[in-house]
Amino acid sequence: MRDYKPTQAKPQPRARWLLWFIAGLGLPLITVALMLPDANTPPPLLATNTAVSLSAPEKLTNSVKPAENAKSSIIAVTPSTDIPPYIAAPEAEPEGERKVLTVGRGDSLDRLFRRNKFSAAELALIMREEQARKHLRLIRPGDQIVVWHQNGQIKTLRRELDYARSLQVTALESGFKAEILEHPIVTRQVEARGKIGSSLFLAAADAGISDRTIMNLAGIFAWDIDFVLDIRRGDEFHVIVEELWRNGEKVAEGDILAAQFVNQGEVFQAIRYEDPEGRASYFSPDGRNMRKAFLRAPLSFSRISSNFNPNRRHPVLNTIRAHKGVDYAAPSGTPVKAAGDGKIIFRGVQGGYGNTVIVQHGGNITTVYAHLKSFDRKFRNGSRVRQGDTIAYVGQSGLATGPHLHYEYRKNGVHMNPRTVSLPDAAPINASYKEDFMRVAAPLISRLDRPAPEPTGLTTASSGTEPPPAPTTASLN
Repeated sequence: MRDYKPTQAKPQPRARWLLWFIAGLGLPLITVALMLPDANTPPPLLATNTAVSLSAPEKLTNSVKPAENAKSSIIAVTPSTDIPPYIAAPEAEPEGERKVLTVGRGDSLDRLFRRNKFSAAELALIMREEQARKHLRLIRPGDQIVVWHQNGQIKTLRRELDYARSLQVTALESGFKAEILEHPIVTRQVEARGKIGSSLFLAAADAGISDRTIMNLAGIFAWDIDFVLDIRRGDEFHVIVEELWRNGEKVAEGDILAAQFVNQGEVFQAIRYEDPEGRASYFSPDGRNMRKAFLRAPLSFSRISSNFNPNRRHPVLNTIRAHKGVDYAAPSGTPVKAAGDGKIIFRGVQGGYGNTVIVQHGGNITTVYAHLKSFDRKFRNGSRVRQGDTIAYVGQSGLATGPHLHYEYRKNGVHMNPRTVSLPDAAPINASYKEDFMRVAAPLISRLDRPAPEPTGLTTASSGTEPPPAPTTASLN
């Protein structure tokens, strides 16, 4: 069931190392020369609403096979023109000397207080407060608690609960008062475009997009695009993302509001819509659900090691044996997701398939997941699973020469190619919400359809008097 064999890197010739050494000697001089300011070049403008076009540095990598030795490049990073008012005034700083208590491995709140010479009696008074007990009882390594004190006596204690809320404990004449502070949050919409050279992740990083956002982007189009094998050099993406800001600092990334992906010349667009009942999903501009009844691939960002092939020679048995599925090479332990909603009808060892899970879906469709390392404990024979649930983990059990997932798609008992089979659609948008969806989608689609500016180096255009909340080039990091 397997034709994947780990490859070994070829040794580098000694002459090549010598060239790298010589280049390394000259690189610092070149870098210093490039960093010297030009007397004729004015400093860049700072503005609230800024259009930016960046030319990305060359990055060579082999992380995407179809895009050998290609550059990742930014087309544009553009904050929207309807940015909410900038909050310039910072939050009031409590009185006293400020000290940050960072939780280490094995620390308790009592140990933190004793190590920083704060009173255990004051800690006991603080923990009498209900909100303090609720939010200070459980602490983890890396957590931070900020204390303002005078001569070791605590005046104020604060712990961030999330980007919008903090616990604050304030000293009174007798005891302490604990309360939850609500922080004002400002949302900004930011657009980013990128062109894929050698890697989707490199192109996203060059465009200032975080790994979280690019994974969400891949999740939106996962039913139409196989991000394992379908990505090509020159593919493009365009996202409109919501950012959350507090007192002039970005505290979190919100949802992708709209996205476009051009894959091998075919354009895919998706708009986020939340219906009046609070349920959010992504739809195409005409209201079709971006979800399908099945995922195109049950793994995220691995690679194909053996495709569907009725005449393949088996790598272990060395005989011609039909390969009735797709092998996804991935590190051992990689989560395997259920391709669609269904019921587990087999979970155990099955001959050369090794550890295997078989899921029965509607329409007399079954999916098979083989050569697994282990099963997820939440699911057993007869368990109901939903699309995207982790049901097992990649391994190399059975007749396998390396860690991978063997995935099959069967309809009426007949094996079909999982990569090319026509997948049934999920339900479209509710007809009663269609008019509201079109109202929400129209301006977002217009922005997605807007042509991209050419990369011409760093440029800015001022249209406001207040300073920007943060440097534009890092607005999505």
